[in-house]
Amino acid sequence: MFAAIPSISVEELKQSRDRGDALVLVDVREPQETAISDLPGSVKIPLGTLTKSLNRLDKADDIVVYCRSGARSGQAVQYLRQMGFTKARNLAGGINRWAEVVDPKMPRY
Repeated sequence: MFAAIPSISVEELKQSRDRGDALVLVDVREPQETAISDLPGSVKIPLGTLTKSLNRLDKADDIVVYCRSGARSGQAVQYLRQMGFTKARNLAGGINRWAEVVDPKMPRY
């Protein structure tokens, strides 16, 4: 049975950031994508380098992973959870959903 990937909506993420909750944002997109749109303060770890970049993350942190639309970040969250990052969640809809709902001035691609 395929387990659902724990996720957070862009609205929930915005509320959490507005409250000042301690969150670690992880962007698993490629550098040419982060140049187009970005959530400030996020840790940049392209999906292909995640396995060798785990030392940049803390298993105790509340981690929200995002990509363009949520597919790659979903894969990343599955992997992180297997590796013991029990608080890792996927940003549903990715940065494009964030741009659509929260920050309409942000470029989408």
